[in-house]
Amino acid sequence: MPHAPNCVLRGRLLTFMDRPADQHARDCYAYWPDGALAIEKGKIAWRGDTADLPERFRAWPVRDHARNLILPGFIDAHTHFSQMQVIGSYGAQLMDWLDTYTYPEEARFADPAHARAMAASFLDELIGHGVTTAAVYATSHPVSATAIFEAALARDMCLIAGKVVMDRNAPAVVCDTPQRAYDETKALISAWHGKGRLAYAITPRFAITSTPAQMSAIQTLIAEHPDCYVQTHLSEHPEEIRETLRLFPEATDYTGVYEHYGLLGPKALFGHCIHLSDRERYVLAETRSVAVFCPSSNLFLGSGLFDHAGLSQAGIRIALGSDIGAGTSYSMLQTAADAYKVCQLRGVSLNPLESFYDLTLGNARALSLEDRIGTLEAGTDADLVVLDSRATQAMNIRMQSAETLAEELFVLQTLGDDRAIVETYIAGTSRKTGRAELDQF
Repeated sequence: MPHAPNCVLRGRLLTFMDRPADQHARDCYAYWPDGALAIEKGKIAWRGDTADLPERFRAWPVRDHARNLILPGFIDAHTHFSQMQVIGSYGAQLMDWLDTYTYPEEARFADPAHARAMAASFLDELIGHGVTTAAVYATSHPVSATAIFEAALARDMCLIAGKVVMDRNAPAVVCDTPQRAYDETKALISAWHGKGRLAYAITPRFAITSTPAQMSAIQTLIAEHPDCYVQTHLSEHPEEIRETLRLFPEATDYTGVYEHYGLLGPKALFGHCIHLSDRERYVLAETRSVAVFCPSSNLFLGSGLFDHAGLSQAGIRIALGSDIGAGTSYSMLQTAADAYKVCQLRGVSLNPLESFYDLTLGNARALSLEDRIGTLEAGTDADLVVLDSRATQAMNIRMQSAETLAEELFVLQTLGDDRAIVETYIAGTSRKTGRAELDQF
C-alpha cells in the first residue's frame, strides 16, 4: 500500500514515556505547546518544538492543528466486531447475554457479505473515535476473520484478530470441532499473521465453550505458533466461574484451566479478570499475562468491579478495552471515563495522565507493540489522534476554568466522545470519514 505524502503536523504534542504515578509526574511525559511532527513514508521522522524543526522538513506541506492536542492513536485491547447490532441490548447478565443476543447475532457471520459489511463499518467506527489499533474477536466462522483482516489491510491498520474457537455449550451454528478449530486457525494464521500490519490471535471464547479435546488442540496451536497472540475471557462473572470449575473439576481454579493448556504468557490477553484469587493473581503476574480491564461492559452486565489497584500492586500487566457490544461505547475516552468510575467505587482515583497513558503507550506495552505504536518517538508508525477539548458547548464551558494539562485531559476523558476527534491518522494517512450507510444491512 503506498504511503501518504510526507508532511508536517503542527499542534500541541503529547506523548508518554512511562506510567504517571500522579497528575504532577512531569517526568513521565513530554509536551510541546507549539509542536511539530514530521511524517515520512508513514512513520514519525521527527517531533519537537516547531521552532526547532530541522531544515529538511521545512519545505514539506503543513497541516496545522494549532490549538488541538496531537497524541498517539488510541488502542483498544478487547472488542468484538460481530456485536455491532446487539450493542445496547436490554436486561441480561453474562450467560443470558450470550444465549439471548450474542450467539444468534454471531450466527449471521457465516454469510461473507454480512461479515464484510460489518467489518468495514466497525473499523470506520473505531477510526471515527480515534482508535488506530485493536485486538478484535471475530466469530467461529473463518469468513468473519478474513473479513476483518481484509478491512484492516485496506486501511493499513495495525490489528490483532482471530476466529473464535468453541465446540460446546452454544448453538451448533456457532460451534466448530477440535479438528476444524485447529485446521481453520492454522490456515488463517498462514494467510494473515504478519501480513501488512496484522497479527493473529488464537481465540478460544472461554473455557466453558471448549471441550478438553479442543483445549488440547489450542495448546498445540500455541506451541506451533509462539509468535501469535492468545485472547480469551477469564473470571468475568461468578456464574461463569462456577460453571467452568464444574466442567473442569481437576482445575485448581479458573486460571488453572488456561495454565494447564499453556495459554498463559506475555502475549496472552485475558478479558475482565474481575474475580481472581491470590493464587491466580500470582500466576498471571509470574507469566506476564495481561488482564484487560473492560469497565463499560462490566458495569452494563453487572459483572463486578475490576480491582485495578490490587492487580497493579500484584505486578499484573493491565490493558484497557471497550468490549463492544456488552461495552456501550466505541469511544476509548468514554471507556476511560468508566474506568475512572469503577476505580472510584473501589476507593481509588485514576489520574487523567495515567488514563491517557493507558490509552496509548500503556496499551501498546500490554500488546508488546511499544516499539511500533503508542508513542511519538521517531521511527514509530504515524498512528495519531487529534483532539479538540472544546468540541461541544459543555466542554467549551468547562474548559474556560481548566488551568492545567491534566485538567484538560480529564475534560476530554469525562465529557469527550467522537465529536472531540478532529482527525485520525493511520500510518500518516488521514482516515476519519463519514460512517457507512446503514441501509446496506
